[in-house]
Amino acid sequence: MAQTIDMGGKAALVTGAASGLGRATALRLTEAGARVCLVDVDADGLAETAKLIAGSETLVHPADLTDPEACAPAVAAAVARFGRLDALCNVAGIIKFANSHQMPRGDWDRTIAINLTAPFLLSQAAIPHLLEAEGAIVNVASTAAFVGEAYAAAYCASKAGMVQMTKAMAMEYVRKPIRINAVAPGGMVTNIANGLTMPEGVEYDLIQRFSGLRGTVEVEDVAELVAMLASPAGRSYHGACVTIDAGITAG
Repeated sequence: MAQTIDMGGKAALVTGAASGLGRATALRLTEAGARVCLVDVDADGLAETAKLIAGSETLVHPADLTDPEACAPAVAAAVARFGRLDALCNVAGIIKFANSHQMPRGDWDRTIAINLTAPFLLSQAAIPHLLEAEGAIVNVASTAAFVGEAYAAAYCASKAGMVQMTKAMAMEYVRKPIRINAVAPGGMVTNIANGLTMPEGVEYDLIQRFSGLRGTVEVEDVAELVAMLASPAGRSYHGACVTIDAGITAG
């Protein structure tokens, strides 16, 4: 029997909450009754997300997650405001396309910092609180963790690393009252693509190889899955990476 997503009385932290999947996840969690700490580098976007949330307590916490020192304070701010933390949703992510032999070191470092290092450091800070609350971590990976995508070596590496980090942490805490899972969406229409440029000499047929035959995935569907795993409805999931990709990784 399907369980209702119920986050009444609980508190969550969502990164990337200024737009796209992060915003949709925050909205879905508040619909389920959660109080939510909204984290993103985009302060204006966070303010807009907060306006869209009605009837639920929120905390707007602008932070640049490329800075390792910004991660633990975000968790501390959520706990200070809500008195507890029941769910950490690591949604924030970036992608930079490049020919691997030409990718600037700064783009590689920024991709790894946001997509992999920040989720680890946020988890590190959140785990003591989540153990107390018997809560959950949900990491947003990608089909790029499983399918090699041309011109996206840094992104693929970061998302594959996130999946293995999820599994390793799940095994480490398998006897503890915490659930740690990931979701792997296919392509979605979000502003992560804003400002993206393709490298010189790009072969578009290679990019089409990891485009879904059924089109893009709906952001709201992914947010629903993240919220389910963050809530008690996901009680039987631990160490899983759930793909939601309209068939991209099927074959």
